[in-house]
This record gives sequence, structure tokens and C-alpha cells, in this order.
Amino acid sequence: MITYKVNDELDAVELAEVFKLSGITRPVEDLPRLEKMIEHADIIITAREEGKVVGVARAITDYHYCCYLSDLAINREYQGKGIGKKLVALLKEELGEKVALILLASEEAMEYYPKIGFESIDNGFKIGRKS
Repeated sequence: MITYKVNDELDAVELAEVFKLSGITRPVEDLPRLEKMIEHADIIITAREEGKVVGVARAITDYHYCCYLSDLAINREYQGKGIGKKLVALLKEELGEKVALILLASEEAMEYYPKIGFESIDNGFKIGRKS
């Protein structure tokens, strides 16, 4: 049985493992950086099975206008079971109706997000990271 928890305790090793098993590209070997990513997130929601993290949503928000969903990662063995959709639903519940949810999708996930309620936008810009 999958259990979900908002603002669950999560360590860098657990986060690295779910990133690796999901296929998401993140700095999984840089545990101090992952620790900072956890520390500075405003909302972290986990999906666990028997204590093991199988999915995570990590977001940054002001709680009143916008929220950036920086990570939505589901272990490949658990993909297609509604875990990502549930994590997003829990995040939206935490935020309320007045907060816009924004994300950047990888090429592989472009078809996934509309299936769980996101609409595509074409008016965005970015300054990329160096590493």
C-alpha cells in the first residue's frame, strides 16, 4: 500500500535514490546539493511503500500566487499507478485554488502533464544553470 505524506522527513540519499530510479536528471551524486534542495523547498510530498520512497513532489511557493513544482519523480517500477497524479493533487490541496502551479517538463514528460490536468504554455523564459 502506498502512503502519502505532506512535508515528510526526507534525506538526500532517499531523494537521490528516487531520482535515479525515476530516470529524472538531477545531481544525484552531489548529496550536499540535494540536502540544500530539500532544506530550501517549501513543500515536499512523498509516496512511500513499506517505508521506501517511491515518489516525491518538491515545490517552491509563496502560498498566495504561484508555486513552482521543481521535481515530480516516480520510481519507474511504480509509474502508471496514479502516484504522480496523487502527489500533484495533494500539492494543489496544500496550495488552494488561488495559487498557480508551474513546472518545466522534460521532453519525455511532455505528454504526461496534460493527462493530469496541466495546460501547455508558450510564454515562458529561462536562464539556464551552469551545472
